[in-house]
Amino acid sequence: MLRKNVLRRKKDFTTIYNRGKSIGDRFVVLFFRKNNLPYNRMAFLASKKVGNSVKRNRARRLMKESYRLTEMKLPQGYDFIFIARNTIANAKCAEVKRSLESALRRTGVTKK
Repeated sequence: MLRKNVLRRKKDFTTIYNRGKSIGDRFVVLFFRKNNLPYNRMAFLASKKVGNSVKRNRARRLMKESYRLTEMKLPQGYDFIFIARNTIANAKCAEVKRSLESALRRTGVTKK
């Protein structure tokens, strides 16, 4: 993931939370908003409700890998925030990928 593709500024997060849309799924909550840039930006978050630091880092790794496998289906020009739910703690990578794809499909931004 390139540095320009990562959301970092508080202003960006606030804008997505307040003006964007959200979709929840079994393992992931997805916030998204159009950014009018020629590339996508994203953030992967896991709160302390997910577990200790080992579980939170694993949750982020699972979400990043799932995104990497599905990013070719996504159009450019969106901001995504992926938030792990506490159910992700014992999930397998394939289950998280399925959940993430389901959430992305329900947003209506995926390519057919």
